[in-house]
Amino acid sequence: MKIAIVHDWLVVYGGAERVLEQMLLLYPEADLYSLIDFLPQDQRGFIQNKSVKTSFIQKLPFAKGKYRQYLTLMPLAVEQFDMSAYDLVISSSYAVAKGVLTGPDQLHLCMCYSPMRYAWDLQHQYLKESGLDKGLKGCLAKFLLHKMRLWDYRTANGVDGFIAISKFIARRIEKVYRRQSTIIYPPVDVSSFGFTENKEDFYITASRMVPYKKIDLIVEAFSRMSDKKLVVIGDGPDFKKIQSKAGPNVTLLGYQSFPVLRDHLQRARAFIFAAEEDFGISPLEAQACGTPVIAYAKGGALETIRGLSYSHPTGIFFEEQSIESLINAIENFEINISNISLRTCRENALRFSPERFRQELQDFVNEQVENFKKAANY
Repeated sequence: MKIAIVHDWLVVYGGAERVLEQMLLLYPEADLYSLIDFLPQDQRGFIQNKSVKTSFIQKLPFAKGKYRQYLTLMPLAVEQFDMSAYDLVISSSYAVAKGVLTGPDQLHLCMCYSPMRYAWDLQHQYLKESGLDKGLKGCLAKFLLHKMRLWDYRTANGVDGFIAISKFIARRIEKVYRRQSTIIYPPVDVSSFGFTENKEDFYITASRMVPYKKIDLIVEAFSRMSDKKLVVIGDGPDFKKIQSKAGPNVTLLGYQSFPVLRDHLQRARAFIFAAEEDFGISPLEAQACGTPVIAYAKGGALETIRGLSYSHPTGIFFEEQSIESLINAIENFEINISNISLRTCRENALRFSPERFRQELQDFVNEQVENFKKAANY
């Protein structure tokens, strides 16, 4: 088969790009398409240094730093990719990649990280955070997102098979597109996070500092617990605001290299995770180190962490994104810490290895191809 993989945009090596990396290892002969490609030369190894076929947005003014400003042009841009030469098209989509045009003799499978969040259930949150919930600009933004929703729903009909990255996202796909999906959990590079039982007396959280990650909530909670230490790794637009809320028992290290992050994950008493994520890789990286997780009980965390209701727990959940709820969870963790095996944490993380992902993706694609061929010959 001639195969094409269509990715939304290539600017950093993030969670979706880790999935793309494994896709290209599985299908190294595939051609790669992306709306834009601004990957630095020294970070192109994960796409096997492939040449990328980009859209007209690549050449628009300020596209490198302001590509999100061209959101309303992205549906038009992705529809200009000519897929007519391919038997199989795999879209790697959290925005518009699934809108690529295919014909009746082409199989289109979509790895869906989420339906476009800012156009659907998280629209109001995104508009508020962007200051676009009021005024003339707000009205225009709401109208444009309305048009994006219509396009997004319509293009779901062009997908022959959906893959969801979690049960949480499968429910969102069904809600938005009224489509069933197959769940294949993303790959986690567990082999890069060595197991250790030598824990020290501090907690850790690591994330980009943006509002929905709720790092400010974690910092405020620990600032009220002066007897407990917290280390925070990560940078972002909210860094200074979070720094202003940190007590003397909270250490903000800013951005750190991977070896420093891994070292802290290995030595920490527990990892704190307060975001509602579609999947969430960092809690699994912590568990791969043998470090338990204290997490908000919503989203993908419910599928990657085993709470105290399990016979072999790997962490503890808190029910509300509030300071009091998190403090209660930390106190509960310290009471029940003897019930959590560090080796069980490691074993749980191993369920999400890259090898497992590639095998499940290959099995899914092969099954879909066979079914497609049978239907075409009917």
